Amino acid sequence: MPSFKIDVSTAVVFVATPPTPKLVSKQTGEIAIDRETGAPLATVGLLVADEGEGNLYQVTVSNTGVPENLAPGTPVTVVGLKARDWENTFNGQTRHGISFRAVAVTPLGA
Repeated sequence: MPSFKIDVSTAVVFVATPPTPKLVSKQTGEIAIDRETGAPLATVGLLVADEGEGNLYQVTVSNTGVPENLAPGTPVTVVGLKARDWENTFNGQTRHGISFRAVAVTPLGA
């Protein structure tokens, strides 16, 4: 499926939830791995405010692109933010949504 670039150059972006390992399965605790680099993946909650509107995104980032010490409220810069729609069927139920992925999330001014 194609992905779409998201321009956050005029947005104010803050950490809403700190990075946590992205899990393949909650039952096993297996951590998701980036297929291209082999690095573990993390999920960080970001509040993106632009043009009078704020949205909360759960963004997947390689561990190499996000510092561990990001705390809620920290203003950040997001590099390479993309969105992709997804759909899957499990036990006869179809689910769909939008997933977000970034190359890096770094504290502003770092």
